[in-house]
Amino acid sequence: MVKGIGAPILIGILVVGSYIGLDSAYILDQNQQVVVVEFGKLVRTVKEPGLHFKVPFIQSTIYYDNRLLDHDVQPTEIVTKDKRTLVMDNFAKWRIINPERFYMRLKTEAVARDRIKDIIYSELRLDFGSHTLEEIVSTHRDQLMKQVTKRSNSKANDLNMGIEIVDVRIKRADLPPENQLAVFNRMREERKRIARQWRSEGKEEAQKIRALTEKEKVIILAEAYKKEQEIRGEGDAKSIAITAEAFGKDPDFYTFLRSLEAYKTSLTSRSTLILTQNSPFLKYMSLQ
Repeated sequence: MVKGIGAPILIGILVVGSYIGLDSAYILDQNQQVVVVEFGKLVRTVKEPGLHFKVPFIQSTIYYDNRLLDHDVQPTEIVTKDKRTLVMDNFAKWRIINPERFYMRLKTEAVARDRIKDIIYSELRLDFGSHTLEEIVSTHRDQLMKQVTKRSNSKANDLNMGIEIVDVRIKRADLPPENQLAVFNRMREERKRIARQWRSEGKEEAQKIRALTEKEKVIILAEAYKKEQEIRGEGDAKSIAITAEAFGKDPDFYTFLRSLEAYKTSLTSRSTLILTQNSPFLKYMSLQ
């Protein structure tokens, strides 16, 4: 009878002992860190990976990730220095560097994300509110985000939250839907203005080119006409000189040639001449 009762007791003791043993041991991975609490009061923090022990039933463990964590929030509106409203979609990289302070101030990652969102948003409003839209989107973007990251991390340190904000970046910066059409219209009008300016400058340049071409044309034609007259004058002078020389050698023969040319020109099939018989024009046509 005693032996029959002892077996269940032994089994119960083994079960209770196993449960106690399991509850008193815990394993920590390389990407984890843990705080051990006793009735809600912090006892110690453990960062070394491996097998560790605690007081069963009385102490409990809370695990935190020691890797970089993502922080991504819904887009929020920010007003720039030139009174432009931007819908800013940003994200951040952060990590828990002091589990003890993190547990005492924040307890959970959800609470930490809410606090980080408030810190980053306030810094974004401060920095972007002192810069224009062009500076935020293009020229000063990297510098601004570095400043936001630095000040956000400094504020988290001042609050002793046990976290480090490593990086803050902008995923997207859009205009509110109600402003997009007006901005697009302004951009369209600006492009049209630039196009009109280029066309006007092109027409002006074309007129200059045409005027210069016309001027060169007039100069070339004038020089050509001058050259033509000079050549024609030289030719006429040579012709006159040759004619005078020929006339001086045989005046009668020259007169005869000139008369033949006059006959050829005047006596055509459709010409009618009324001349006297003694007309000098008919000198070389006379039979006498």
